[in-house]
Amino acid sequence: MGVTDRVRGVVSDSRAGNPYRLLAAVSAGWFLVLGMRFVVPAVLPTIRAEFGISNTRAGIAVTVLWLTYAAMQFPAGVYIDRVGERTLLVGSALLSGIGLLGYLVAPTYALFVLATAGFGIGTGLYGPPRGTLLSRTFDAREGVAFGTVMAAGSVGSAVLPLAAAVVTTRYGWRAGLAAVAPLFLLVAGALWLSVSDRETATDERSLRADLRAVVAGLGDRRLALAVGGAMVMLLVFQAVTAFLTTYLVTTHGLTQGTAGAILSGLFVGGAVSQPVAGRLSDRYGSPRVLVGIAVVSAVPLALLPLLSGRAVLSLAAAAIGVRMCSGPLTNAYIVDLLPDAVEGTGWGLLRTGFFSVGATGSTLVGLFADRGLFDLSFYVMAGLTLLAGGLFLLLPRRD
Repeated sequence: MGVTDRVRGVVSDSRAGNPYRLLAAVSAGWFLVLGMRFVVPAVLPTIRAEFGISNTRAGIAVTVLWLTYAAMQFPAGVYIDRVGERTLLVGSALLSGIGLLGYLVAPTYALFVLATAGFGIGTGLYGPPRGTLLSRTFDAREGVAFGTVMAAGSVGSAVLPLAAAVVTTRYGWRAGLAAVAPLFLLVAGALWLSVSDRETATDERSLRADLRAVVAGLGDRRLALAVGGAMVMLLVFQAVTAFLTTYLVTTHGLTQGTAGAILSGLFVGGAVSQPVAGRLSDRYGSPRVLVGIAVVSAVPLALLPLLSGRAVLSLAAAAIGVRMCSGPLTNAYIVDLLPDAVEGTGWGLLRTGFFSVGATGSTLVGLFADRGLFDLSFYVMAGLTLLAGGLFLLLPRRD
């Protein structure tokens, strides 16, 4: 047996091993992908000062990050059914790492936005294959699996922005972003070794036929309600996380470091609550839990303009972070309703839709802020969260 055959044998044995090794690799990837998407908002005051831009232009930069992320959801979903999850997950990790290096050569606002778009494209390939892989691997315990992966992303969102803020203070924001690139390369290797092949389409089914099947599936009232609620929750989440640091610096007089730590607390709240929400969902059903999440996270949003003091603001941020539990629950609910033959295509198409809508959140808040209505924007976000709760209230429990 040659060296090549032995290597192939080792890789094959690794992929056929414990599924929790796969869960660890996917979780590590989501730790980086999600965490790094919130590093830019965490150091946004420094970036604004360097480039001399308004809140609206800063918000547009974050919107570009999410729009490019959204744009990749549909093609990623299409290729799940054709090349499988492993190729897409590994490619996402590699492209994301390369994209981060673009910040090292971004001396102007325009190039900064371009680098942000590149990173958004790389990370955009990760979400759809992550969802279908977990759904087909863990089946009956998908709530716990989704919750574990999403919790890893929450931890990354808490740790990485805070670490980047520290690095930014000493070495600048570009170094804080680019230093994570090697970690993406390590995760790419772990994913390649742990994710097995899936059975891909062998017929000549056209994309048009896939889309017709997906559109027919959208006639399901449950799917429409779940997607609508997820879309609104994502818009609010993106808006709040993009500007919470800037809001605390501008209106509460906190330093960027303190405000960044409070933003990290939001993700800690999400990380702690997500596994619990996954277990509750497996026991009592997603709709009930989603309604509770919406109500619990709307209250601190409405109170935030009235609060003061680091400790109180940190507790409020952690309570806002409970809304992150809605992500894994709506993901699992929606994926389970999609037709198996076009699961990847449908999941990618839907994610492109609600991430595109969600991407407008930061620009919306930036417009409010530039008109002296920063506080009002948080009241609006609280109201939208309750609207999502109303949609979830109409959802039936899955069999």
